[in-house]
Amino acid sequence: MANKESKYKASKYKEPESSFVRQNKKLTKSEKREERKAWLFLLPSLAGILVFVLIPFADVIRRSFCEAMSNKFVGISNYKMVLTNEAFGLAVKNTVKFIGICIPLLLILSLILALLLYRQKRLEGFLKTSFLLPMAVPVASIVILWKLIFHEKGLLNVLLSHLGIGTIDFMNSDKAFLVLVFTYLWKNVGYDMILWLTGLNDISVSLYEAASVDGAGAFAKFRYITLPKLVPTMFMIGALSFINSFKVFREAYLIAGDYPDNSIYMLQHIFSNWFVSLDIQKMSAAAVLLILVFLSLILSFIRFDREEE
Repeated sequence: MANKESKYKASKYKEPESSFVRQNKKLTKSEKREERKAWLFLLPSLAGILVFVLIPFADVIRRSFCEAMSNKFVGISNYKMVLTNEAFGLAVKNTVKFIGICIPLLLILSLILALLLYRQKRLEGFLKTSFLLPMAVPVASIVILWKLIFHEKGLLNVLLSHLGIGTIDFMNSDKAFLVLVFTYLWKNVGYDMILWLTGLNDISVSLYEAASVDGAGAFAKFRYITLPKLVPTMFMIGALSFINSFKVFREAYLIAGDYPDNSIYMLQHIFSNWFVSLDIQKMSAAAVLLILVFLSLILSFIRFDREEE
C-alpha cells in the first residue's frame, strides 16, 4: 500500500521541466502541424518587415559608405562629414537637452497627478478625460492656439505689457525652447498619468494594510511599497515618453518653419533639410549613427530592467 501511495505521489507531483528540456523536446505531429500554421499566419507580416524595413535599412547602411551620385565607396568619410557638421552638432545638443529635461519632468509630474487621482475616486472619470483631451487635439489646432498665445503680439504679451514687464518674442528667441517643453508636457502628461494609474491599481491593498499594522507612515509606504512595485511601469512609461519626445517636431516645424531659433533646432529639422537638398549620404550616415545610439540605450534599459526584476 505504501509503495502504491509513493508511486501515486511521484506520478502526481513531477518536477517542472526546465526550459532547455522543453526546447529540445520532440514535437508530436499535431504540434508540428500547429507550428506550421502559425508560421503561415506570420509569413505576410514577416515578408512586410523584410521588404519595407530590413532591406531598406540594409540599403541605408550601404549608402552611408558610398557617394550619393556615383555610388563610389568612400569608407567612413560620410560619418566624418556628419560628425564635424555644426548643424548636426547643434541638433544633437538640443535634442539631448530636450529629452534630458522633458522625460524626468514628465515622469515626476504624471506620477504626482496619478497619486492624487488615485485617491479621488469620485472625480476619477472626469479628471482622466480632462487630462487626456490634449492628445485628441489636432496638431494644426495646437499651432493656431500657440500662435495666439505666444506670438509677439499674442495674448501672453498683452498681459505682460499690462503688468509692465514688456513683450517677449517667445518663438524667435531662446524662450522657444521653454514653449516646446511646455507643449510636450501638456500633451503627454495625461497619457502617462493613466499608465501610472494602471501600475498603482496592480499593487495589492493588503501590502498597505500590513504596513499600516506595522506602524508605517505614508512616506514609508510610498518608498518601500509603491516605488519598488512601479519600477516595471516606470521603464515602460520611460520608453514611450522617449518615443513621443520625437513627435514634438510637428509643432516646432509648423510654428517656426524649416529654420527655427537655434534653441529648438532638433534632429528632425536637420533630417528634413537634408532630405529637401537630397544629401542622401549625410542622411544615411546620420541615420546609422542614431540607430546605434538608440539600440544601445534600449539594450541598456532591458538589461537594467532584468537586473531589477
